[in-house]
Amino acid sequence: MISAAIDFDNIINILKYDEMNPLLFNTGLFLILFAAFLIIYQMLRRHRTIKFLFVIAFSLYFYYKSSAEYCFILLGVCLSDYFLGRLMGLTERKWKRKAIVWVNVVVNVGMLVYFKYFNLLYETIANFTSSKFDALDIVLPAGISFFTFRSISYIVDIYRRDIEPCKDFLAYTFYLTFFPPILAGPVVRAKDMLPQVEANPIASKVMTSEGLFLIMCGLIKKVVVADFISANFVDRIFDNPSLYSGFEVLMGVYGFVIQIYCDFSGYSDMAIGIALLLGYQFADNFRSPFKSQSPSEFWRRWHISLSTWLRDYVYIPMGGNRCSKLRRNANLASTMVIGGLWHGASWMYLIWGALHGALLVGHKSLKAIFPSKSDSAEIKKKNSRWRRAFNIFITFNLITLTFVFFRADSLSKISDMWNQIAHNFHLSVAPQFIEGYLAIVIVIAGAFILHFTPEHWTPKLKSFYHKCPLIVQALVLVIVIIIVIQMRQSEIMPFLYLKY
Repeated sequence: MISAAIDFDNIINILKYDEMNPLLFNTGLFLILFAAFLIIYQMLRRHRTIKFLFVIAFSLYFYYKSSAEYCFILLGVCLSDYFLGRLMGLTERKWKRKAIVWVNVVVNVGMLVYFKYFNLLYETIANFTSSKFDALDIVLPAGISFFTFRSISYIVDIYRRDIEPCKDFLAYTFYLTFFPPILAGPVVRAKDMLPQVEANPIASKVMTSEGLFLIMCGLIKKVVVADFISANFVDRIFDNPSLYSGFEVLMGVYGFVIQIYCDFSGYSDMAIGIALLLGYQFADNFRSPFKSQSPSEFWRRWHISLSTWLRDYVYIPMGGNRCSKLRRNANLASTMVIGGLWHGASWMYLIWGALHGALLVGHKSLKAIFPSKSDSAEIKKKNSRWRRAFNIFITFNLITLTFVFFRADSLSKISDMWNQIAHNFHLSVAPQFIEGYLAIVIVIAGAFILHFTPEHWTPKLKSFYHKCPLIVQALVLVIVIIIVIQMRQSEIMPFLYLKY
């Protein structure tokens, strides 16, 4: 009896909120809970209202495991959006509709400013006024940047008459709290998901196999690549760059670029895959971004849901391309600065965004000075491989340089890194580096090689997996899970986007 009570207490403790152990896709607890969830979900799939209530309850619990009582903020946003949307649907006066949009924007941006940026602003003011700075104990709710963006896009789309206000509160709450994308994206828009919610879909065999395929890809990206190279190499370089040669520092920079890609896209793959298992389809969020031949193309391939959101709800309202070239460039630069600051409460993210703004403006300016028809299908066919390779090489390295600001925690660290690369490169350490970090080198090189494989291979691989017998699909899944368990670090490493 005593042991049973102890076991019961342990289960309660495991299921309770733990700041150090959020419920993540790459944890054993999620695997167990999701398996139980999926069984019940399948039993309720034809009972719409009960299914909605069940999924909302699980989604709120999923969010509770990451942010405790802040799940009530998420519910508050659901209520606010629903009533503001219904209110806008009842009025035709433009000034009233605009006022409703502004109320929504002020509420959401206000939450972001308080929870995410208040201490940064407070510290900046204190530094300028030479006064004492004592950071306030403000806990950042997980995924707040994602669900506030989804909230804003819903109200703006109603204002633009792109969608009708949702009249079913449960359906809207289902959409905004839906657990796969809630913590780290993709930024799913109401106009894409609400029609699916209303349709109450059931996952087909193709969706199920594709979902499992994406979940396996996401786990490999996250655990086998991102976590492994981060814990065993990249973190060491960025924490103390002056202790390493310039060659090792440069390898650390390249390592971080593939780490951040595998971490971000790994979460998106798993979120999209889990949604597919439940019958819901999201668009791809990453599309081989390091194959880009220009900064503009990079942002059409990297975190697509965020870049298109910034385009539609920040860049275009500023004037977009419908203005002078000078104003267009200012709009573009401003949008990227906002996008950079969205990633975190640090001036380093702002610098990162500003650098990407400069790259985009520079690319558009060069295209204006040296007009080219290289975007046409005919010219693309004529482009030689060396030119494409050269464009990709230059773009990749420019993007890599900007990501140093994304990862480093101070300008002094960046200065140390550049100093080592410029003055203490020591290429002669390469053989020792490869020997000492052989597993790291293999994982990084393998990740880059897979990234640069032809894009049409992925759908063929998905189709091949779908056509395999069920026992083979299950066997592949088990093998991947075993590999993930063997490769995982001693401590669960959260997804990088959980802090945004």
